[in-house]
Amino acid sequence: MLPIEHDDPVNSRILSVSEDKIAGFVRHPFKEIAERTDLPLETVLERIRAMLKAGTIRRVRQTLLATNLAEGALVAWKVPADKLDAAFDYMFQKDPYSGHVVIRSTDANIPGQAYKLWTTLKVPAGYSLAKHCEALCHQTGAEAFRLMPAKGIFALGVGHVRRKTIEPGDKAEEPAKMHVVETTILDQKQWRILTALKREFAETEIAEPVWNNRAAEAGVSTDEFFAVAEDLAAQKLIGRFSTFLEHVKPNQTGTRVTRFNALFHWAVPAGREIEGGSEVGRHEILTHCYWREGGPEFNNVNIMAVAHGTDKDRMLAHKAAIDRHLESVGIPVSYTNVFWGGRSEIKPSEISPLIYEDWLRTMQNGSGS
Repeated sequence: MLPIEHDDPVNSRILSVSEDKIAGFVRHPFKEIAERTDLPLETVLERIRAMLKAGTIRRVRQTLLATNLAEGALVAWKVPADKLDAAFDYMFQKDPYSGHVVIRSTDANIPGQAYKLWTTLKVPAGYSLAKHCEALCHQTGAEAFRLMPAKGIFALGVGHVRRKTIEPGDKAEEPAKMHVVETTILDQKQWRILTALKREFAETEIAEPVWNNRAAEAGVSTDEFFAVAEDLAAQKLIGRFSTFLEHVKPNQTGTRVTRFNALFHWAVPAGREIEGGSEVGRHEILTHCYWREGGPEFNNVNIMAVAHGTDKDRMLAHKAAIDRHLESVGIPVSYTNVFWGGRSEIKPSEISPLIYEDWLRTMQNGSGS
């Protein structure tokens, strides 16, 4: 029987590359992983299949830079305590446009502590995030929501296995560069190819060549599929080919990859958000770092970042190292806080405008419950 643990030496070698090192669109991604790990292709394929079947890997898929393809935001929801679990279930199970769904808590005494349900939300360009949230309030009983769209992205990449050896304060030699969020409009053929491209792979699809069937699904030749995918990658619309580990849930043997999901908040002076985000985002422990406006509910925080780990004190040590770095480079912080993740589910957000029209009709017909 093949090892299924993420910390098995061969599996760890594969995951250190396959989680977040295959950037953009690659014609033969599994071959690329094999070459970078100096392992036989068949070993890479059989290990990824085994980990996917066991639940160590929760999904294998090509990611998109959806912030450039759809209107998106982090959303904090104020939901009555007796409706919180049901609202969580609805967001995860019945709203294909909500991606990460997390119940968060904080020890800080701020108005924002009443916002315990947090989600990521994307709707196709031209549609309203606020109206979508209002529809979800009607369905779930949420009393209020705070939309926090990303104004800039400083870090985006998972790599849990690779990050296990990172020490507090480890950072890139240079500040992170900000990716500006700009929505790109695509035609129907491009959307067909993107829809086929981003669908997660079943265990039986973990093979090379990997894209032939997806091209047929999109109704184009493999050459045309490659040409369009590579053009979209050149437009910075393609993220990475990735094996996503299960963050918190145990696999078949009860092993967890991480235990703690920390959302860090900082409020830096207005006008210094890019500088502050660049200094925060250069820290290697962070899987995500954004410029988002939290508003008065969250003491006007404007830099948010996420880190994962197995030890809470070590997460706080990473946070303290970032705080010290901000002080050392002369960026004042008027407020900072940590929101800890509890119950959580993650799924890819749907972003196709064609599918969104069907969702709207369902909601308008009153059958969204």
